[in-house]
Amino acid sequence: MKAIVVEEIGSFSITEMDIPVPGEAEVLIRVSVTGLCRTDLKIIRAGHRDLVLPRVPGEEVVGVITRTGPAVKRFEVGQRVYVYPGTSCGSCQQCGSGAENLCEGMKIMGFHRDGGFAEYVLAPEASVIPVPENVTDEEAVFSEPLSCCLNALELAGLSPGERIGIWGAGPAGTLLSRASAGLGAIPYSMEPDERRRALIRGFASPPVKGFDVVVVAVGSADAYREALGHLRPRGRVVIFSGLPRAAAELPVDFNRLHYYEQTLVGAYGCSFRHGGQALQMLSEGSIAVRDMISHRMSLWELGKALCLVEERAGMKILLYP
Repeated sequence: MKAIVVEEIGSFSITEMDIPVPGEAEVLIRVSVTGLCRTDLKIIRAGHRDLVLPRVPGEEVVGVITRTGPAVKRFEVGQRVYVYPGTSCGSCQQCGSGAENLCEGMKIMGFHRDGGFAEYVLAPEASVIPVPENVTDEEAVFSEPLSCCLNALELAGLSPGERIGIWGAGPAGTLLSRASAGLGAIPYSMEPDERRRALIRGFASPPVKGFDVVVVAVGSADAYREALGHLRPRGRVVIFSGLPRAAAELPVDFNRLHYYEQTLVGAYGCSFRHGGQALQMLSEGSIAVRDMISHRMSLWELGKALCLVEERAGMKILLYP
């Protein structure tokens, strides 16, 4: 099979590899479509804290099972599936509290084990979720980024009727806006880029009384400073996007947090249950994603696709091996 392989930071190659053989409790999946995100750009161009080389990247995967390991009981050849990218131990304190994305032994597809930028990918049976019949492959591949957004909104304690400000209107920011609306909240999108404003069909000014929740979905220290300034008493800030190391230490007015009983909460990745929740929302039609697809490209055009991501020249890019 052909695959994208990163052997050293800053470059990748299209490589011929053997089709992997599933282990006892694994399934082999023929990749139908994989999503490209800004994290993939970071992995290839700059590296990542969790990346182990050499690696086939790609953590947004939908495909068809073509082979199963001897111990696999819940799935069979021919099923369409979405792959939750994490593999957790199931026994540490984080796993026991429902935060397996923070598992001490977490292994992430595309980071610690080979991902979906290939014709085939292996996945543990425990990480595979069936795709509902009324959800297309192109819709289902949004499950991973949507799951990350649902984790952030869960950690924010977002309630129906609350006002949520979302800084950034790229794929993640748009999904955060649509998911929060689907949960009954009132989203506002803060986006200075005119091209992105056009894609979100408008630009909203912050409400006079501030936001109940703010989520920063862009790697900008200025965006975090601005978001904190628009937080109402007992408001919550979700730290959704990481910052470059040189800009990661921001001054915070702890007296303001103290007097206004405000909360800062981090959000990284997602748990398995969020994948099921995302697919359910897609199946029920409570969130639309098809109009977010700006480019459909061959996986082997990855270099061109990465440039589009870097230039913020589109919305969601889908790749086909």
